[in-house]
Amino acid sequence: MRRKERGFSLIEALIALAAAALLLAVAVPAWSAASAKAHTTAAKASMATTVLDAVRHSTVTATEVVVCPSADGVACATTTRWEDGWLAFADRDGNRRPGPGETRLRHAGPLTGAIRMRSTSGRTRLVFQPHGGNAGSNVTFTLCDGRGSRHATTLVLSNGGNMRQGIPTQNAALACVHGD
Repeated sequence: MRRKERGFSLIEALIALAAAALLLAVAVPAWSAASAKAHTTAAKASMATTVLDAVRHSTVTATEVVVCPSADGVACATTTRWEDGWLAFADRDGNRRPGPGETRLRHAGPLTGAIRMRSTSGRTRLVFQPHGGNAGSNVTFTLCDGRGSRHATTLVLSNGGNMRQGIPTQNAALACVHGD
């Protein structure tokens, strides 16, 4: 009587390994794309929350509120790059810089997942007035990630303080992706 052998043959092991490799080849890019989309969505939500807080605070307290790029949460940067974080504060003295005694509403830290966020050229800070409106012209934030320019998106903030999502121009999407 022959004993029945237990285990896998070399051929069976190679077939199982090939199947696992095929599953990984399909799953990793899908996971990466889903992760990038989730990080972009979180960045949009964080900026929308900041804008809502700024509008609410400016109208309730009748003070101007400034939102600016800030990597350290202490000072405003003079850039249109927002991926290192931003700061919202009540600007009681009107100098557009956070100072002692001025209420800090929010400090958003760096965006995760290689997300980039750029504002309209020349818009290095937002100023919300006591009526809730945004001083200056509309501002557009372009968000992009490692998925390329086809997946870039925008947040458009009107002077009235309303925000909507949009599609960037091809030039804005490419500039965002390439870090310009």
